[in-house]
Amino acid sequence: MNWDQIEGNWKQLKGKARQQWGKLTDDHVEQIKGNRDMLSGKIQELYGITKEEADKQIDSFNQSVNKH
Repeated sequence: MNWDQIEGNWKQLKGKARQQWGKLTDDHVEQIKGNRDMLSGKIQELYGITKEEADKQIDSFNQSVNKH
C-alpha cells in the first residue's frame, strides 16, 4: 500500500495509527486525515524526536499496514 492508499483509507487506518502512537488523540488523527507530513510533524511534537526518526516510524507503520 502506498501512502496515497493509506491517505484514502485513513478512516479505517486511524485506529492503527493511534495504537502505534498512543499519544495521538482523536482530534490529532482527525486533523491529520492521512497526511504523511502532518503525521510526521505531530509525532515529532508529541514524542520529541527528529523528523528522520518520525519518518522511520511512519515507514514501519506503512510496512505493518501492508502485511494485513
